[in-house]
Amino acid sequence: MKASRLIDVLFVAPTDNWFIQFFRYFFVGGFAFVVDYGLLVLLTEVFGLHYLVSATISFIAGLVVNYLLSTSWVFRKSTLENKWTEFLIFAIIGVVGLGLNNLLLYLFTDKLNIHYMISKLLTTALVMVWNFGARKVILFNKE
Repeated sequence: MKASRLIDVLFVAPTDNWFIQFFRYFFVGGFAFVVDYGLLVLLTEVFGLHYLVSATISFIAGLVVNYLLSTSWVFRKSTLENKWTEFLIFAIIGVVGLGLNNLLLYLFTDKLNIHYMISKLLTTALVMVWNFGARKVILFNKE
């Protein structure tokens, strides 16, 4: 496969292929993570908020970024026609992810004594798998 065709398949053309969608979701998740992680550090280190409060605020900001990019680039076909309902379900999955995020962050940081920045890296990988799988199966599976 030519490089230009590969780039088109991986980054441009609409697709229902799980692998390509997960590949794209990795980039979307990476960008949302930069927003989430950057805001977490900013709110905790600069503004002095407790890390769990910062984590909640930053996670919500990352959720919004993730939704906008996911629905415009990764999952272009929704099982729902109503965008508000779609966002509500997307957000509910995100809230479950937030619960997992904060629980794992707390366990890694307070119980295992891992620095919160490292805990966030570990937590993000686990929550990303949950978020992609749940969103793909529940919202963006047109089969």
